[in-house]
Amino acid sequence: MRDLLERQQSWLYLLFIVAGLGAGFWYPVIMARLDVVLWPLLGALLYATFTQIPLTHVTQGARDSRFMVALMLGNFVVIPLALWALIAVFPFAPAVQAGVLLVLLVPCTDWFISFTHLGKGDTGRAIAATPLLLLVQLIALPAYLWLFLGGDWWEFALSTHLLSAFGGLILTPLLLAWLTERLALKRSGVKRLVAGLGYLPVPLLALVVFVIAASQVNTVMGLSSVLGQVLLVFVAFLLFAALLGRILGRLFGLNAASARTLTFSLGTRNSFVMLPIALTLPEVWQAAVVVIVFQSLVELFGMVAYLHWVPKHLIPDTFGQPNPSH
Repeated sequence: MRDLLERQQSWLYLLFIVAGLGAGFWYPVIMARLDVVLWPLLGALLYATFTQIPLTHVTQGARDSRFMVALMLGNFVVIPLALWALIAVFPFAPAVQAGVLLVLLVPCTDWFISFTHLGKGDTGRAIAATPLLLLVQLIALPAYLWLFLGGDWWEFALSTHLLSAFGGLILTPLLLAWLTERLALKRSGVKRLVAGLGYLPVPLLALVVFVIAASQVNTVMGLSSVLGQVLLVFVAFLLFAALLGRILGRLFGLNAASARTLTFSLGTRNSFVMLPIALTLPEVWQAAVVVIVFQSLVELFGMVAYLHWVPKHLIPDTFGQPNPSH
């Protein structure tokens, strides 16, 4: 059942987004009241997601130094530099630009593992690296926002609303997930609970995107022309990330499975952690929320393409092997 949900999640989210837009258009007053359930849904989503990340084994990800250096270099140096060049080329409105940056700056920590497994990557390396990816991005994100969006964003980052969202919807679920995992090591009942929570991220995210689509239908309609331009940016990013994974895999001498894992990490972005931050923005910046949800949908369909392209063509089984002598 869990594998089926993960394989069909792209279509499920699309269905819920369309349903949310329809509900928001036909029943705007009722749908506007759904905002009150969005924060609890996000908290539950992040808690369920974090419990699937081996937070109690953070140090394991650093054992393969070549893979980890390539992973950190690609995610936290090369991609941010590429995004800096991107925003110089595409003069989007500030709210749209903020959404693009928020969703593309930091790597994914959830379905990255699922797609690595489905795409014939090294699932063990993906699981071991995920806690480090999460911790590094939580430290790096404020610096990125200050560098890319200016000093005003640094002041906003210290605002009560954002700090409350960061503490309540990111740090609290993270701490609870860590405590749950610790208990699961000792108690079989808690271990079964963690396994059961693994079924929740996909349906919970479907509900989250439904609520956002229903409550933001006017913003979506107002961005219809811009979303076409943003679509090109997100597709270009997926192509760039895939090629970067191949290049870094070659440079660091990774085998095929490790290079695929690196590629899936570079191609997947962390929309879950960014949503609480975007939702605390003033109303004039709410376009960022729509852009983040839109990117998630584009990314999921992009991952379907990755599953065919990456292991069969971009990084085949012979990748990293020496050429046979003639």
